[in-house]
Amino acid sequence: MHLLHCAWDESSSPRTVSISLRACISHVPPPYAILSHRWAANPEDEVTFDDMMAGASAGANRAQAKPGYEKLRMTCTQALLDGLSWAWIDTCCIDKRSSAELSEAINSMFSWYEKSDRCYAYLEDVYSIPAPLEGTFESELRSSVWFSRGWTLQELIAPAEVEFFAHGWRCIGAKTNMAPRLSRMTGIAEKALVSGIDVYEASVAEKMSWAANRITTRPEDRAYSLMGLFGVNMPTLYGEGHSAFTRLQHEIMRLTSDHTIFTW
Repeated sequence: MHLLHCAWDESSSPRTVSISLRACISHVPPPYAILSHRWAANPEDEVTFDDMMAGASAGANRAQAKPGYEKLRMTCTQALLDGLSWAWIDTCCIDKRSSAELSEAINSMFSWYEKSDRCYAYLEDVYSIPAPLEGTFESELRSSVWFSRGWTLQELIAPAEVEFFAHGWRCIGAKTNMAPRLSRMTGIAEKALVSGIDVYEASVAEKMSWAANRITTRPEDRAYSLMGLFGVNMPTLYGEGHSAFTRLQHEIMRLTSDHTIFTW
């Protein structure tokens, strides 16, 4: 597991954030924040593992030159404000050149979100902060692509708390306080949002219903993004297409006697 180390650079005025990528060799990582977000329309705009490893070159930092660096900077800034020195972001903390590391990361994703001390959900396409008491609150949030994607389902459920931020990193609110509205928006049981799926004990069919209308860029990710919700661990084989979902179903049936899966 790789983490971003975040520290205040006191040598600049106003002070800035210093960010570096480091390997976590301990089985128990230090307290960390984690980012939930949508990738940019152009993936090249995102800061990658290679960008962070390249560091400074010819007087310019490759990572800082990319539009996606602002997400790293603001995630680490918020983490430091919350008393944390470490952060994890999927765009740059996974060495995707290694199929073994990528597969381990995908299988561990739910656990990493679950064990995070803070989860920040950045809704970049929400430009105005909806007033909680206004009738437009849910419709404004629902318009965000974040609520329609496959991967963000587990990123909403797994952490004990999720803090939502609108465009420009303006705070919207926290999952526990917004749970009734989030439940109506997503169809996820309020107790599952607040207490977690283990406490709520959702059936297989109910979990599947939460994911039914969500989409992923790659067909395999429809299955891979659900592995953590069902406690499934299986190899990731990009290129297998929709067969991944069949493999997921077989693994679920192998691990549970919950026959509601047959409704799917």
